[in-house]
Order: sequence, then structure tokens, then C-alpha cells
Amino acid sequence: MEILEGSFSEALEVLRGLPEFDPLLSTDHYVERMANKPKLIAIAWVEEKPVGCKIAYDRFEDGTLYSWLGGVIPKYRKMGLAKKLADFQEKWALENGFSAIRFKTLNRHKAMLTFAINNGFQIYSVKPKDEIENYRIELIKDLK
Repeated sequence: MEILEGSFSEALEVLRGLPEFDPLLSTDHYVERMANKPKLIAIAWVEEKPVGCKIAYDRFEDGTLYSWLGGVIPKYRKMGLAKKLADFQEKWALENGFSAIRFKTLNRHKAMLTFAINNGFQIYSVKPKDEIENYRIELIKDLK
């Protein structure tokens, strides 16, 4: 297995295999949101197949990298790929002048919350929604 910078089409192939992102929005939506901004598209490869990804970009222009989309196809989970992707993203962020990484998730994504907290992220905001499992949880990790 290896982690490399890749293309949005490779990441899209991974995202289509993630039940958490069903349904996906149009490709144009994703591409337009990152247009003309520093960005990272990291791909986890196993046996020449893209099986995980991390998409991050300079959304807020405040020194933080916004880790927007990502995940590992269920069949390839529990192999350490999420950690390798996160480490790759952190290294890239530091090399490109970012001081922190932040992202948001939903309260129902317990595995993502546990992974993030175990990886040094801290919750800085909770935004209520209709049901408690849909509450938006925002996390940040200082890289310095």
C-alpha cells in the first residue's frame, strides 16, 4: 500500500465506494469549490487500485487546511490506511505553510470522531440540527 498525490477522478472513484457519501453531488460542485485554491488530493493505493482518499483545500484562507472529503472503502478499512492518509495530509499541510487542519463531521459518524480525537483533534464547535445524530461537529488540530 502507498499514499500518493492524485487526481480528483481517482478520488471520485473512491468516494463512490463510500456508503457515507451516498448520494454524491455533481462533479462540478466539488471541482468548483476547490477552484483556484491550494489543495491536496491524496490517494491510498492497494494493489494498483485507489481505495482511500483525502481531499483538503484552503477554504478559509486563515492558515488552516480544511480537510473536506475522504475515507477508505469498507473492504479496505482496519488496515491503517486512514492513519497513513492523515499523516500524509499533515506533512503536506506543514510543507505548504498551514498551521492547523480542521474539518467537520456528523455526530452519527462515531468511527470518524473516535479516529480524529485519537489523532489529536479537538472539538471546537457543535451545531445542532434536526436530530442529534445529524449535529455537525467541528474539529481542529494544531500542527505547530
